[in-house]
Amino acid sequence: MTMNDDKPGPSGELILQVVPEPKDTNSNGDVYAGWLFNYMDQAAAYKAQAISQGRAATVAVESMEFISPIRTGSQVAFYARLVDIGTSSMKIYVEVWTKDRDKGTQRKVTETLFVYVAIDKNGRIREVPSQD
Repeated sequence: MTMNDDKPGPSGELILQVVPEPKDTNSNGDVYAGWLFNYMDQAAAYKAQAISQGRAATVAVESMEFISPIRTGSQVAFYARLVDIGTSSMKIYVEVWTKDRDKGTQRKVTETLFVYVAIDKNGRIREVPSQD
């Protein structure tokens, strides 16, 4: 997918930083994909709700490729940015970078594109406010 415009380093706004614990890993000490996806969805939701100025719901997710494993104790950073906006929908690109505690260098772990729709208090689709 690589929506990073060939720029080295993270793309987008830093939304979350989390350090996984042993309970978040498999028997090899690698973070579960579900744990990672949960935080990616949270980062995308935060961005979508800020843009839509209210509730927003996930309606689609592009495929994800896991570039490298995340180890316990690594600092995991979630970056999000708006890629496209429609009448009621928003495409939010999320990429995940990690910094291993013993190396100190950042590396990309995964990226994907989430599609959200703005919803009202009754759960019905509504328009996204103008971004002027």
